[in-house]
Amino acid sequence: MKKFFALVCGAALSLAGATASAFEKNIVDTAVGAGNFKTLAAALTAADLVDAVKGPGPFTVFAPTDEAFAKLPKGTVETLLKPENKAKLAAILKYHVVPGKVMAKDVVTVKGAKSLNGQRIDVKVDGSKVMVDGANVTSTDIACSNGVIHVIDSVILPSDANIPAVADKAGAFKTLLAAAKAAGLVDALSGNKDLTVFAPTDEAFAKLPKGTVEGLLKPENKDKLAGILKYHVVEGRVYSEDALAAKAAKTLQGASVKISVKDGAAFVDGAKIVTTDIDASNGVIHVIDSVILPPTK
Repeated sequence: MKKFFALVCGAALSLAGATASAFEKNIVDTAVGAGNFKTLAAALTAADLVDAVKGPGPFTVFAPTDEAFAKLPKGTVETLLKPENKAKLAAILKYHVVPGKVMAKDVVTVKGAKSLNGQRIDVKVDGSKVMVDGANVTSTDIACSNGVIHVIDSVILPSDANIPAVADKAGAFKTLLAAAKAAGLVDALSGNKDLTVFAPTDEAFAKLPKGTVEGLLKPENKDKLAGILKYHVVEGRVYSEDALAAKAAKTLQGASVKISVKDGAAFVDGAKIVTTDIDASNGVIHVIDSVILPPTK
């Protein structure tokens, strides 16, 4: 950690080619002047984000160098710069930008930061090494008129898979996905509207009394099943720290779930939250160890 803070102190104006006038330049002009962010500048132009990142902000940018972009599979950058991929490129670039001015001393105290893309960037500190997602932070606290730049050695990528796709890839949510299909909710969970899902694992469903799942999957119980599943879904992206602070969240079923902490563990109603903040393109997943049931009228 001492080495990292030494890096912080020494890097404020060390961005290759940057000068004391960086304080007078916005983020884009500072990066362009540095000379080793040509690909980033070209990408911002192609995505029509130059004016936005030149705006008043303040913004915090985790800026990949030209070498970082060169690490991507051959042809990736060229493909992303094509007009038909403008939306995808913009989503990736926005994932590198956090609203507000977050200095290095603040970065190392958090586990994540919500990007302009909507998804959360994970922050990991290991001694003198600081990583955002899988990228190493190599220089910090380059001050600009509208924010701050931290240099990273790899391009970080947001999830491009929707909630059902993320759950399917995980392999532990086969019952949940079968239930969502039987209840006619797959399209809703795959849409563009951001959702938060408290997702019971297959083991969680197996805790229910024998025959319960089979009964719920019958066509005549579709509405009941849909109600139970909607009780596991909250509108919007609700990350773990926000959920714990709120202590409750209204579900799509209509009733609210209670969120609490006991003996260092987080719970939603009576279910333990075992994994948090799994990003999807259209929301976030928190894994729970039991199925939660809506209150009976």
